[in-house]
Amino acid sequence: MARLAARRAASTAPAAAADTEAPAAPLTARAARARLRAARRARKQYERSEVRRFTSRSRRRRNIWIAAGATVAVLVAFVLVGVYSPLMALRTIEVTGTERIPADDITAALDGQLGTPLPLVDLAEVKRELSEFSLIRSYVTESRPPDTLVVRIVEREPVGAVASAAGFDLVDAAGVVITSGADRPADYPVIDAANGASGAGFQAAVAVIAALPEGIRGQLDTVTAATKDDVTLTLGGGARVVWGNSERAEYKAIVLAALLVSHPVGSVTEYDVSSPDSAVVR
Repeated sequence: MARLAARRAASTAPAAAADTEAPAAPLTARAARARLRAARRARKQYERSEVRRFTSRSRRRRNIWIAAGATVAVLVAFVLVGVYSPLMALRTIEVTGTERIPADDITAALDGQLGTPLPLVDLAEVKRELSEFSLIRSYVTESRPPDTLVVRIVEREPVGAVASAAGFDLVDAAGVVITSGADRPADYPVIDAANGASGAGFQAAVAVIAALPEGIRGQLDTVTAATKDDVTLTLGGGARVVWGNSERAEYKAIVLAALLVSHPVGSVTEYDVSSPDSAVVR
């Protein structure tokens, strides 16, 4: 029994010792200096890492700005070379769309632009030069690198002739004179309108001519417009067409075409389509 009690006492002794905490050893001056040196080293390492991180970020930002600046400089250089390079100097003026106006005349009028870099062609000067051609109704220009300027012309279309001191003026729908001469222009009707090309009668006559189909327009001899509401056509052969005003012009043209088929020119002397729903022949 005594031996058993001794064994139990020996087995429990380490546990009891483990439950008792040992007191902390006092901090010596040497240990404190060691800790201070370790803290200083850690601080220096942190500062160096922060410096490297900031320097790397600044370097990336600087590289981005340098790349952007280089790109802008290249673009500016490219534009300047493209604008001022002799390779872009205007050498050819191409004119299209002309029939009555000699294309060479337009080219000669614009030859002052030759040698100018294509992007620097003076379009205001081009406009001033082309405005001297009364036959030009409108135009557009197109730059075709490296050295060609294309000028697309829309000429005025004649609609009829008006009597003038010189004989006859061939005019367009706006009353602009295209040509003048002592002889009456062939294939165009004579327009006799009160107050000439500036009056409302002229515009009514032009609207009627534009509404007629080509077959009837080719038969016109004269178009008289005492007022805008009193337009009368005379066909080749002497037959008259009482038209009235220019309202419902397309419908009146259809009615007149039907009357000319059922009553050919020569069989009647007058076609009255002023009221197209009740047109009559006489």
